[in-house]
Amino acid sequence: MNGKPQRGQRSSRERTTSMRDVEAFTKVTGDKNPIHYDSEIAAKTVLGGLVVQGGVTTGLLNAVVAENLPGPGTVFLETNWRFKKAVRVGETIEARVEVIEVRDDKPICTLKTCVVDSLGDICVEGTAVTYTLPICEGR
Repeated sequence: MNGKPQRGQRSSRERTTSMRDVEAFTKVTGDKNPIHYDSEIAAKTVLGGLVVQGGVTTGLLNAVVAENLPGPGTVFLETNWRFKKAVRVGETIEARVEVIEVRDDKPICTLKTCVVDSLGDICVEGTAVTYTLPICEGR
């Protein structure tokens, strides 16, 4: 995205989760919760099967913010997310952001954020405040 984001502007990104996501997240964080790895245990919970870590789910929001809207150079200053539904391994999810406020004095935006599953059910929702660093393209 080039230029200053505008209120109401939207972007999204889709991904199908996998055990590779779970394993990569564990490698980074050490999160080995059985609901991510033990299908027998996970099947006996209200989740009904293996689920990805919440960080895998919200990680897709990181990608939208850093790559699409506001775009390259953007980092989170604050997030406020509510986890409403677990994401199963093998599910397709879509992360969505919408600009709800843009500051005139600084490259700071407030975004409405959510992650939905293939049924359209909300898995994560909330807001995020971002700051976009000036970066040189083409390095």
